[in-house]
Amino acid sequence: MFYFSEMIQAILKDKPTKLFLGFTAFFVANALIAECIGGKIFSLEGLFGFKPAHISLFGQNDLSFNLTCGVILWPLEFIMTDIVNEYYGPKAVKRISYTAIALISYAFVMFYLSMRLPAPGWWISSKTDSGIPDMQAAYSGIFGQGMWIILGSLVAFLVSQLVDVYVFHRIKRVTGEKKVWLRSTGSTFISQFIDSFIVLIIAFKFGNNWSWAQVLAIGCMNYIYKFSVALLLTPLIYFAEHRIENYVGTKTAHSMKRAAMGLQQEEFTNIPAAG
Repeated sequence: MFYFSEMIQAILKDKPTKLFLGFTAFFVANALIAECIGGKIFSLEGLFGFKPAHISLFGQNDLSFNLTCGVILWPLEFIMTDIVNEYYGPKAVKRISYTAIALISYAFVMFYLSMRLPAPGWWISSKTDSGIPDMQAAYSGIFGQGMWIILGSLVAFLVSQLVDVYVFHRIKRVTGEKKVWLRSTGSTFISQFIDSFIVLIIAFKFGNNWSWAQVLAIGCMNYIYKFSVALLLTPLIYFAEHRIENYVGTKTAHSMKRAAMGLQQEEFTNIPAAG
């Protein structure tokens, strides 16, 4: 009993461990919030007081930056992925990615069950004065995303995370600890491109019979936004590195990076050859 108490105390006092727990909690919460708010569409042009862009792509006309609110938070997920990869290695990224997917799936099951629970009449009509005549319909409309959208979102999230880890590692093998901006933005550009199209293909091509022209056009519009935000968020990588070094100490931070690089080498070089 004393041994386990000492071990728990050591874990709770270890700064790299506490930092990883904080990253994991924020990563999962951020992903879940993005999924929950993803049902609302907002106008990026309207946010800044601009007129709609009216872009034409792949035969689709009058395209504007009408985006799901989830895209506000997803760029932060890829930034978090790169930071965790930098200091903890690919196995840590995969662990928090799998954890996020499991908990998001659990949340959607709970959403589904809550929508099926019987509601009393007084609650259903409780917001009539506020312009909501049917609270049950409103509740279901917010939390009841279609199964194709849920599936597309989860698959896109998992695949893009694994691609991000792989590309980040390949670039880091060339650059070493230098040019963190290159491996961060490079991996994010590729992984978000994949994320933008996988979710549309599954949720709207297969689930809602969109044409390929629609998928390509909307995917490009979404990616233009994500590409731009990734560039704007690049300084955040350096800010995070500075804060981490201040928290754990420069020597510990460098040791974490070297250990993470060793884990990356092990993760990607010990893969059995096909055949």
